[in-house]
This record gives sequence, C-alpha cells and structure tokens, in this order.
Amino acid sequence: MTVSTASRVSGTAGLSRGARIAALVAICLAELLVVLDNTLVNVALPSMAVQLKADMSGLQWIVDAFTLAFSGLLLAMGHLGDRFGRRKFMIIGLIGVAAMSAAGALSSGLGQVIAARAGMGVFAAVVFPATLALLINIFTDARERAAAVAAWTAMAGIAVALGPTIGGWLLKYFSWHSVFWINVPVALIAIAAVIVTVPESRAAHVDRLDRIGIVMSLAGVTALVWSIIEAPKHGWLSAQSLAGYLLSILALAVFVGWELRVATPVLNMRLFRNRRFALPSLAITVSYFAAFGFLFLITQYFQGVKELTPLEFGIHSLPFAIAVGFGAPIATMLAQRFGTTALVVSGLLILAVAMYIAGQTTVETAYVGPVVVSMILMGLGFAVVQGPATESIMGSVPLEEAGAGSAVNDTTREVGGALGVALLGSIMTSVYTHNVGDKIAGIPNQIMSPQQKELASNTPISVLEIVKTPVNPLLAQAKLDLIHAMKVAALDGAQAASYVAVGTLVVAALVVALTLPWRPEHGRSVLLGWREKEPATTDSDDSAAKSA
Repeated sequence: MTVSTASRVSGTAGLSRGARIAALVAICLAELLVVLDNTLVNVALPSMAVQLKADMSGLQWIVDAFTLAFSGLLLAMGHLGDRFGRRKFMIIGLIGVAAMSAAGALSSGLGQVIAARAGMGVFAAVVFPATLALLINIFTDARERAAAVAAWTAMAGIAVALGPTIGGWLLKYFSWHSVFWINVPVALIAIAAVIVTVPESRAAHVDRLDRIGIVMSLAGVTALVWSIIEAPKHGWLSAQSLAGYLLSILALAVFVGWELRVATPVLNMRLFRNRRFALPSLAITVSYFAAFGFLFLITQYFQGVKELTPLEFGIHSLPFAIAVGFGAPIATMLAQRFGTTALVVSGLLILAVAMYIAGQTTVETAYVGPVVVSMILMGLGFAVVQGPATESIMGSVPLEEAGAGSAVNDTTREVGGALGVALLGSIMTSVYTHNVGDKIAGIPNQIMSPQQKELASNTPISVLEIVKTPVNPLLAQAKLDLIHAMKVAALDGAQAASYVAVGTLVVAALVVALTLPWRPEHGRSVLLGWREKEPATTDSDDSAAKSA
C-alpha cells in the first residue's frame, strides 16, 4: 500500500451524534452547490442562446465546459485531498466556485461564460471528492454510514432535478446572470458550515507525490471527454475524433502501466480487479449517461415542444426529484438485505423502461401520463443504482484512499453524463436537422430572419422565439406549420436517442447480472475500508484487491 492501513481523522473520534449529523448537513450543502451549479444552467440555455447568439454547439459547451474540467481533475484532486487535508481542499474549492460564479454572472459574451464555467468545474473538482471521503471517515458505524451515504446519494439526485425549478424561478424575475449569482451566497453559507462542523481528515502517512500519475490521468480523461464533446461537430469517426480517442487511450494506457509499477500511485489500479468495485463503477457511468441525456432531451421537450416558461419547466420536472429522494434511502436499505447486484440490475432495467416510455412521446401526448411516468421511473431507477453502487465502490476502498475512491466514483458519473449529453444530444440534433433543415431554409425572411433560421436548424428550443415573432396574417398558417414540423422532428430525434439509451442500459444490466456476485455481502461491514474473511468461492476477486 502507498500509505498506512488507517486514516488519520483529526477530531472525528468521539464526535457526538448531533455533531456528526451537523457535519453531514454541511457536507451535503457543499455537494448541493456543486450539483445544483451544473443543473441551474440548463434552464437558462434558451435565454443564453438568444442573448449570446449561441448555436447548439455553443449551448453544449456551456454545459460541457464544466464537465470537461470537472471530470479531468477529479482523480488528481481526490488524491491531493487525501494527502493534504480533505476539509482544507473543500473550503478552497468552495471559495473558487463562488469566485468563478461571480465571473460568470459578470460575463457578456459566450466565450466568457464558457471560460467561467470551466473555472467553476476546476474548483468543483476540488470540492466533490472530499464530500464523500469526509463522510466515510466521520461515520464509522456501519448503519449510520449507510444512512449517510443514502442521504448523500439522494442529495445529488434531488439537486439534479431542483436546478430547473430554482433556475426557472430566477429567470421569471431576473436575467440568465442570476443562475450564476445564486451560487455565491450558497457557497458562503457552505464555507461557514464546513468550518464550524466538519473535522479535518487526511491519510495518516504519505510518500512521494505521484506527479506523473496525476498528469497522465488528467491528460487521458480530458482527452476522452473532449473527444466525446467535439465528436458530434466533426463526426464520430472523423480524423480529429479518432486522433482524440487515440490520444486518450495512449495516455490512459501509460497511466495504468505507471500506476501498476510506481510505489506510491495516485490510484490503486488493482482495485479494479475487484468486481464489487469495477462493475458498480460501470453501472454508475451508464446510469448517468441515461439520466443526463434524458434531462438534456427533456429540456428541449418542455421548452421547445410544450413551450413552457423556465419556471413551469422546473415545476413540471419535480416528479424526477421526488422519485430520487424517495428511492435513494430505500434502495440503500434493500441492498443490505438483498445484495448490491439485485438492486443495481433492477435500477438499470427501470431506467431502460423509463427511457423507452419517454421515447414514445408525441406532440399530442399529455403531461399527466407517459411523461410523468417516465420521469418517476427515471428518478427511481437512478436512485436504485446510485446508493448501492456507491456503497459497493467505497466499501472496496481502504479508508486512507477514500478520496481517490470517491474521485473514481465521481469521475464515472461525469464521464457518463458528458457522454449522455454529447451522444444522445447529437443523435437528436442529427435527426432534427435532417427533418427540418430544408423546410427552414425555404421559409421567407418575413417569418424568420437568417439568424433565427440558423438557430432553428440546430435546436427546437428556438420555437420559443419564433412563437413571439409577429408575422403578416397571410403567413400565420405557414408559421404554425413550421412550428409543428419542428416539434415533430425534435421528438423523432429524441425517440432515436432513447433507443440508443435503452440498448446501452440493457447491455449494462446483463453484464452486471452475469458477472457481479448475487449473494448479499453478509460477511463484511457495510462501507468499511476492510473486510472480514469471506469464502473464496463468493468473490475471488476480493482477495486480490485486498492484497493490493
């Protein structure tokens, strides 16, 4: 091992139950800021598209600039937090998020907004691994720890869905800049709460810093996410995309080879020999792929097809948040009784059903019906996967590597989310553009300006602006026909994207079902960084991972 077999937790020994709960609230508040920060922006995309003159690629970059920086730095920041202090890193990250949010609020151009979002992603990567790592070290009782992880999981899912509601309320009374300003007071409150309630923790003994490992992990993950984001623009098999894939594969291969050889690795790669670590990581990646892709598509649906205001959009998306909040703690408790595999497989299949139902939505489909059902199932499936999978991952990681294990858990989420937005968004856009491109090009300039045509050819949320544009009464029917065609094309694209998501989820469910042990893990303490001895026939991988 690269550090001693115990993690120094300054001040955690002897914490009262009330103090532990207070620390959990502060940690969840910091988590809420990071996740909410990444979802508030979605509801402001239509306003940004108009005021910043952004096309679909620009809108994706507003979302993905955060994801690129965040996912690329998670492993490095998780490791550094283990070494130098997780609480210290969390405070630094929260200060940075507040500063970058203010910069985003003061931005006046698309490039400035994207740069601010990237900066927010950098500091969010400092905060997020520390949240789960601190939680694991503070809650040493198995049952309390399981409940704390359930709360952490529920908070992440609820924040994903609350973002549109809060953002919608802000946009009703203020400009899109408000979705950045709101982060500043939340960050200041979180900083104060962390300083007052959260004890410091770090690895008890550290050796030489693995600088090469940090650089190669950053290069490999960044190149992969960058290639995913840019692929829709240049083509998934274009020379540029293939070069990006090759660069990421080479960097990650060098990273793995180096980590297996170096005495003090930034990430213990031998953990991936343990199926209870590797397969839940796969499940989280795929579930975030589906959930973030679904949320991106539903943004287009509620605002482009249903013509809802941002606040109405947020309110209509609440069933997802309620389902996540309801499902996360229940799923964590059921996993202790029936085992991780049963819950993770069930969650993936529920997500597949939700995506299929969502793909059958038409322009005439009522909100109360398939739309609500798909959101509830999506929230339940998402929650059912996240809690048990996170428990399994963190239960496979020694306490002194909690930050690195948390970073792997977080990186899988972000890569999955980036791929979901990029791939499913690209499929929808490709079908949409193919179906309406010629129709839009033939529309008279009296109905649409050239700028409106360009925006309308890339995204259906441009419907909101077209509806507001006054036209000659003689052209009113042509305008209505165009709007209906745009809505139908958007849903055709969403249906094609949903089928890809369904196939991915079903394949992942089969892989987990066939390779992850089904027997509940009665032989180990939930989420502890070490295990009691298990029969070799249960999961032979565990002994190999433990010896690493």
